[in-house]
Order: sequence, then C-alpha cells, then structure tokens
Amino acid sequence: MDNIDKRNRLDENPFSYLVTKNNVVLIKYLGIQVKMLKGKEAEKILKRINAANNEKEVQLILAKVTGNFKRGNERKRDN
Repeated sequence: MDNIDKRNRLDENPFSYLVTKNNVVLIKYLGIQVKMLKGKEAEKILKRINAANNEKEVQLILAKVTGNFKRGNERKRDN
C-alpha cells in the first residue's frame, strides 16, 4: 500500500461517505460530493468498505471509485 500513496495524502482522510436510507452511497472529497452510487455498484463498494482492515484501505477504495484522484493535481479546499 505504501507504493500506492507515495505522497501520503490518504493519511489526511480526504474522503468520506454517507449511506442514505435508500442505500445510495454518496462519496465526498474534502466535504464536497463527488460521486453517487446506486444499486449493485453501491452494494459492491459497501462490501469492500466493510471488509477493509483499516481507514487507509477505506480511503483507497473511495479514491479508486471516484476515478480521477491519482494525478497529484487535486486542489486543497480554501477556507
């Protein structure tokens, strides 16, 4: 796993997810919703998240699902 997250960005836990009562999974990056999963895709991701051994694995799963978060040019959220 160390080879995947060379810049240790996943240590900051930038991703979060929320499961609605209709079993829709909302994935957020720095508090901003970036992806919505429904149906079988949502079930598959929830199984993978529940099987994860630690929070960094969950972060990696969420990063891979969102797709375009691997180039290192993601912007930090300005407060």
